Amino acid sequence: MRAFFESWLPSAPTANRREQLRASFGALCGILLTALLSHLLLQSTHAAIFLVAPIGASSVLLFALPASPLAQPWSVIGGNVVSGLVGVACVHWFGDSLPLPLLAGLACGGAIAAMFVTRCLHPPGGAVALTTVIGGPLVQAAGYEFVLMTVLADSVLLVLMAVTYNNLTGRSYPHVQHAHANPHATGDAVPTVRLGFKPEDLDAVLQQHNQVLDISRDDLASLFMQTEQRAYQRRFGIISCADIMSRDIVSAEFGTGLDDAWQQMRAHRVTCLPVLNRARRLIGIVTQTDFLDHGGLDDYGSIRQQLRRFLRKSGVTHTEKAEVVGQIMTQRPTTARVDTPIVDLVPLMADSGFHHIPIVDHEQRFVGIITQSDLVAALYESRFAEAAA
Repeated sequence: MRAFFESWLPSAPTANRREQLRASFGALCGILLTALLSHLLLQSTHAAIFLVAPIGASSVLLFALPASPLAQPWSVIGGNVVSGLVGVACVHWFGDSLPLPLLAGLACGGAIAAMFVTRCLHPPGGAVALTTVIGGPLVQAAGYEFVLMTVLADSVLLVLMAVTYNNLTGRSYPHVQHAHANPHATGDAVPTVRLGFKPEDLDAVLQQHNQVLDISRDDLASLFMQTEQRAYQRRFGIISCADIMSRDIVSAEFGTGLDDAWQQMRAHRVTCLPVLNRARRLIGIVTQTDFLDHGGLDDYGSIRQQLRRFLRKSGVTHTEKAEVVGQIMTQRPTTARVDTPIVDLVPLMADSGFHHIPIVDHEQRFVGIITQSDLVAALYESRFAEAAA
């Protein structure tokens, strides 16, 4: 009997205790501030109700599942309001002619249909529709005002709280769909999706599954990709960045002159220089592309003259012309840790177009760099060694 009832339990949550506390405290703050602000906003109106129970269900999605398609701003605001309007319409049209159970079912079913049509499916919307039916004389007397004032105000305020709290605590919200766009603006798919499963494969499976999933399409694709990476690590072993990175790296400082930096890049035949402070922490990276972009080198017929003019010092103390590396470098470049598995760099270099990834230690000090050539050689060597075995 115990095993039978245990089979009804869902699997243990994958979120750790810190994430659980983050979500719980977020809901506490969100509901508290929504109630206070809604009361202040609505006390001068005829709205007698300033907080509705379904907003509590919305807070679960907004703070515990902020990446869910059901928790996005339009889903929350549109779902609650559309469902409320459907519920009020059902009460006005059929309230005197239908028994309460049938009226409640009609309101909830109609709300779900309306949310599907308007692409704002939000589970608490069903509770809003039901509230308009069984909320009592006060709610029914308010009618559409209940929806367009109380429900709308509560939904908007709670979404604003979620935007603020989630982003302050490290959870991006609203969730933005990330398409795998080719960084070279061509029609080719990015390299990581040319082998293995492709977007059209995922679309076909989702269409065949034919159910609403509480996860966005791009998150689902990302999970599949990370699963493939872990399977690769298990099969071929874990090679870390420390194993393959170049350590003797030519670098620059913020105040390194552009001419000196360019000469170093030419002399060592490299395409980038990490920019370090005196504590050897990375503050930026300067590449050949930075020189071309800031030098305005679009006319290839006179590129030599323009480059010389760009690198030449102005000879004055105040000028708008960039003269040191710190003025043209890319700040806060993407980095990896020494213990990062190299397979984690594949999407960055293959899909995002990075040609080099600076490597930092546990104290965020610069220790080396990995180029596309280093990564290709390491992956080839691991496959070759596995085949030989």
